[in-house]
Amino acid sequence: MQLDYASPPRGQKLERIRAFLAKLSLDWDHTIEHTVCLLEDDHIVATGSLRQNVLLCIGVDPSLQGEGLTATIVTELVKLAVQSGKTHLFLFTKPENEKIFTSLGFYPVAGTSDVLLLENKKDGIRQFVQSLQQPRVDGVIASAVVNCNPFTNGHLYLLEKAASECTLLHVFVLSEDRSAFPASVRLQLVKENTAHIPNIIVHPTADYLISSATFPDYFHKEKGLSSEINCKLDLTIFATHFARPMGITRRYVGTEPNCAVTAAYNRQMKSFLPTMGIEVVEIPRYELGGQPVSASKVRALLKEGRLDEIKPLVPPATFAYLERMTPID
Repeated sequence: MQLDYASPPRGQKLERIRAFLAKLSLDWDHTIEHTVCLLEDDHIVATGSLRQNVLLCIGVDPSLQGEGLTATIVTELVKLAVQSGKTHLFLFTKPENEKIFTSLGFYPVAGTSDVLLLENKKDGIRQFVQSLQQPRVDGVIASAVVNCNPFTNGHLYLLEKAASECTLLHVFVLSEDRSAFPASVRLQLVKENTAHIPNIIVHPTADYLISSATFPDYFHKEKGLSSEINCKLDLTIFATHFARPMGITRRYVGTEPNCAVTAAYNRQMKSFLPTMGIEVVEIPRYELGGQPVSASKVRALLKEGRLDEIKPLVPPATFAYLERMTPID
């Protein structure tokens, strides 16, 4: 057998991989960056792919299952990931394949009836959540999960409103570095802009909430699609690994009039989280001059260098940062 690599596959090679996966009831993922195939007489007998630090679309010809081909594919994908500096890895598969991948050094994070997410770090998510500041208090412990790309007066309104209605508000800022503003900057701006609110604690999310591993569609909003499977997986992780051990019983979210992906996620949230004992509170979007204040509007104005029009849309800490930076691409 021969190994074949593509970064990513295109043209006829891609169509052959798509067809092979389809026979296994697997869908090709448009976000894939690297693919490895095992060929026998120029026919694909096994394949697997890599997106960021996530292994996915792994499949083996049924007639050759049990021959160690999955291990070969996973080994090659892990090598590719490590070569690019990624050592904390995740893997998507069907729930029935759990034993195969746990035997290869992966550990379950969360799953639904459709998909199972594993990582190569034993108790990784539990250790991460335990590392977060989480004082025990009497009363309502609530949460909000935000990207803040960048932090606007809309975000400030949401968090001030949420904090006024609960005893403690955990604010989780996405750690995925696929937004216009780096994760470290977004986290710092949330901390600076909410420093006056005494009952807020700001946390990073690492790779565990709305990330390439748990909800890749969030970072491809131009597609206008949101996978129900990915939504449910991400919300399951939040409910079981974050909310339950941290005592969170409420999650705040802003209304979403413009983005189809976020709107679909919010609908799933309102349907699913109450079944896990978590109330969902939706707060109307903050408006200025009859228009919703959005981070996308701020980014567009910044790209055109129109700082004077940005000033009413963002709090002082954000504006001070924007004044120092060059226009984004």
